Amino acid sequence: MDDLGYRRWRAGHALMATLALTAVAGCGNGRIGAADSGSGSSSGEDASTSGPGDPPVCGAERILAPQRRLTRFEYNNTVRDLLGTSLTPADQFPPDEIAGGFNNNATVLTVSALHAEKYLLAAEALATEAVAGDLSKLVPCDPAAVEGQVPQEEACARQFVQDFGRRAYRRPLETSDVDRLMRAYAAGRTDGSFREGIEVVIRAALQSPKFLFRLELRHDLDASSSRVRLDPYEMASRLSYLVWASGPDDELLDAAEAGLLDTREQLAERTRQMLEHPRARRAITEFYKQWLNLGKLETIVKEESQFPGYDDELVAGISAETPAFVEHVLWSGDHKLSSLLTLPVGFATESVAELYGVTVPPGSTTPQLVELPPDQRAGVLTQPAFLAVHAHPDQTSPVLRGKAIRSKFMCQDPPPPPDDVDLTPPTGDEGVTARERFNQHASNARCAGCHQLMDPIGFAFENFDAVGAYRTEEGGQVIDVSGEMVLSDDMDGPFVGVRQLAEKLAGSAQVRECLATQWFRYTAGRFENVDDECSLDGLRAGFHGSEGDLVELIVATTQTDAFLYRSAIAEEE
Repeated sequence: MDDLGYRRWRAGHALMATLALTAVAGCGNGRIGAADSGSGSSSGEDASTSGPGDPPVCGAERILAPQRRLTRFEYNNTVRDLLGTSLTPADQFPPDEIAGGFNNNATVLTVSALHAEKYLLAAEALATEAVAGDLSKLVPCDPAAVEGQVPQEEACARQFVQDFGRRAYRRPLETSDVDRLMRAYAAGRTDGSFREGIEVVIRAALQSPKFLFRLELRHDLDASSSRVRLDPYEMASRLSYLVWASGPDDELLDAAEAGLLDTREQLAERTRQMLEHPRARRAITEFYKQWLNLGKLETIVKEESQFPGYDDELVAGISAETPAFVEHVLWSGDHKLSSLLTLPVGFATESVAELYGVTVPPGSTTPQLVELPPDQRAGVLTQPAFLAVHAHPDQTSPVLRGKAIRSKFMCQDPPPPPDDVDLTPPTGDEGVTARERFNQHASNARCAGCHQLMDPIGFAFENFDAVGAYRTEEGGQVIDVSGEMVLSDDMDGPFVGVRQLAEKLAGSAQVRECLATQWFRYTAGRFENVDDECSLDGLRAGFHGSEGDLVELIVATTQTDAFLYRSAIAEEE
């Protein structure tokens, strides 16, 4: 093994040891300085300061803040913004597990030996690319002018360590951090070049837990306090990952240093500014992709004999449509939940336009805004992506579509079926409609209780086949799209078709509160618990007050105690 090969082995070995230790300490499973939260509840250790049935005591509750590993999406965004790379190395990482519908829940963001290996390979590839070009664009000196002059090289490297490290670690480096990265530089420079020294610095920084985890380790100076305010750099990191799903840039770090993120008013103003940056669009639309479970588009299949047009080109088109639609509502439209649910427009490539029965310029591969018949289409609920994901390979599924409305829009998860129940979709004779087939659930006492929550909602979607194409008949029969909502807070009653369902949802306080809760879970990286009632109450009230403004929901997140504080580490050790 040559010297560089040995150094690579040593760096990888050290990383695996470090990650193993952090996992044991709780960093790998989100428990450094914070106890795990369960789905909507907390253990006795995390009990609220209020008694059962009492209103929450705002300002006194514990604030869970699990330490979070970067997701694959966040990792790719972070290295792109940090290094200007077009590489997406996190695509090769193990898939992020999903909890509560989202893949950024800290309780499942574990670190395995395979993660450690992939982090090493990613760091090597990124560092190699970073130093391959004009090094003067990367370091704060002219490499040709300092090459071979040891003091000047070292001074330049030290300044690079401080500047690059500040962005990579998302805070100014401590002396120990600088020393550690300078040792990495010395290892690369020994028997190598200045360029190799810088390369090893980048590799070392990208393998550090301070890069791979969103660490919040500030200790409370007041031992009597149960919680602490985040320090300015922790706040900058939270804000950046909230709005950009990436690390803070120099401007945001400078704002933190200058005390410009200290008040709620400053945070609200900064959030609105950051939402105007193109980075916000890729980050915010990721929430909607996960909320609607559209990630499944990458893996679902459709029966080719029944849906011959469902090919890679169509999948690419429908995958791009919903993000484009969300961007339209949030950045070009009125920002309202009602528009997200009822606006009869689509964003179609040529293949999607064919499915819709509209026209776009021939060869269009970029989604184009198209007007759609308002009696057929209504917002995200009638887009092919949502309809295809919530269907079977060979037929529609009133169950899956109804369940999606119940769980994603109403925050009412139907209980799972008994273990011994046959989950095969019901079949029937040729010419039998889905309503007739699935009415078997109503006649089965073991199934009826749960399926009454889903099937009568899902029947309203039957005008759309398993890939989202509009139809009025099935098996030679006119499709009945009447539906009924039961056991809701404010939507009970009959309706006809998805349009009327969408209007019910758009006007529902329960739906607005559910979406605020879903957004909380996504941005906090955990489930809510009883101590979050103050934050959730404020978030929901603000969403109601803004008449369902989706942009203001993002801003309102920065005003909650759950965003501003976390429980003191000393209290939980």
